[in-house]
Amino acid sequence: MDWSYILNFITEIAFLLSVFGICLAFSIFKGRQAIMNLMFGFYLALLIFIEFPNHDVIFGNLATDQSLALAKLSFFAIITALTTLLCYRVMPSEFRENKFESLGKKALLSAGATILIMIFSFHVLPVTEFLTPGTPVQSLFAPEVYFFWWLLAPMVILYVV
Repeated sequence: MDWSYILNFITEIAFLLSVFGICLAFSIFKGRQAIMNLMFGFYLALLIFIEFPNHDVIFGNLATDQSLALAKLSFFAIITALTTLLCYRVMPSEFRENKFESLGKKALLSAGATILIMIFSFHVLPVTEFLTPGTPVQSLFAPEVYFFWWLLAPMVILYVV
């Protein structure tokens, strides 16, 4: 184990924990229904992003791999924002609760949203352009055989909560 491996591991753990922290803060301040809407928005955005025609036409003019990765991340973020707004319009109104009332459920939903973001990062989105491959976090989320099961886990969390 060398220093670069340790630094890459720390970077990925920081990425994982920051995503979870952002999702948890979002669920605490916006409510449980908001994180549910975000999770449904992620699922819809995944479908639209994968099946979107003419990726080459839209992203064909970008020269470097990092600019292409940033453009795809931005495009996915826009699609996610639009599908989440759609879920806000379609889903029922918010639960009547205080910010810290059902913290366990909010943490569980935040973990589900974190799982979605992590598997999208390693399977759909080009986040590996910014992270070094081969760390334990990637070995947990990156294998193709686990993609379906990681994709199913947040749905189970949504059903249980």
